[in-house]
Amino acid sequence: MSGALLPDRHPTGDFFVCDVFAGLPKDDLASMEHPIFSLATRPDRSVLSYAHNGTSVEITPSVKGRATIHDKDILIYCVSQLVAALNAGRTVSRTLHLKAHDLLVATNRETSGDAYRRLREAFERLAGTRITTNIVTGTGEDRVEVTSGFGLIERWEILRRAPGGRGSGRMVSVAVTLSEWLYRAVLGRSVLTLSRDYFRLRKPLERRIYELARKHCGHQPAWRVSVTVLHKKSGSASPRRVFRAMLRAMIASDHLPGYRLEEEPGDILCVRPRRAEAAASAGAPVLRPETLETARARAPGWDVHALEAEWRAWWHATGRPRLRAPDRAFLGWLARRLE
Repeated sequence: MSGALLPDRHPTGDFFVCDVFAGLPKDDLASMEHPIFSLATRPDRSVLSYAHNGTSVEITPSVKGRATIHDKDILIYCVSQLVAALNAGRTVSRTLHLKAHDLLVATNRETSGDAYRRLREAFERLAGTRITTNIVTGTGEDRVEVTSGFGLIERWEILRRAPGGRGSGRMVSVAVTLSEWLYRAVLGRSVLTLSRDYFRLRKPLERRIYELARKHCGHQPAWRVSVTVLHKKSGSASPRRVFRAMLRAMIASDHLPGYRLEEEPGDILCVRPRRAEAAASAGAPVLRPETLETARARAPGWDVHALEAEWRAWWHATGRPRLRAPDRAFLGWLARRLE
């Protein structure tokens, strides 16, 4: 069925070789909040101007079109690699050297010759799309507001096998230099963890609604937003009535990773997380909201929900022991994890 999730093309492949926490995909908060990426399936050469709550964003495409939300997979992979390196205490820089095959596998893409061609086209759109914005990045005393223009990536380079040798013409590795804006966001830990099933969402709007749900709802009991505001924040070019119909189709298919959508009176969309009910039904320990707040204070800059996910994975791997005080057990595990 067209609305179902894409198949998991590489079920045995890890996001990359690292520990459980670092291996979860990460996305930067600013591009989750604002409609930077095109939802169109054809080249989108229109200039988008967007303003909301004091933040203005203007996105200008190149002749090859605006970067799409599927192109964003590359940035998510880069951000995830940087966060993993930071968590491991390794030195990082704006330029990343990646294996093209690993990038394709991690983002649930095919590894055919056509997939490598599409990867190059994605790099071209990412580098050609220019943004002018006053988005604030960083946290605490490091928060800065910058009005500037930049590309989503500053530079890219592809290495191929030389003609005549083994694997002639094959893309071997890529080097990507991220924009200073995105790099600063990662250093400031302005990132959130995504479900791996994000890469299995077929439709651009599904990916965009998931991003907004993850950003605004997170693990709260619910997030309610008017269809009018959601239409604006999504960046959809469809008329509102068509947008509303697409939301209803998403509600009916009910396969958004981690979240359930509900339509409420007054043209309101309600987003609820599936996680708490799923954890309870599976017998997994459920933490109180206050415990997560305590964890956030003890681990500033860390994604506490990703830490919670790592703790649950550890709990499962150690035989799912019965916990009389799961909140205390989690905080004790956290103290050892931070050491």
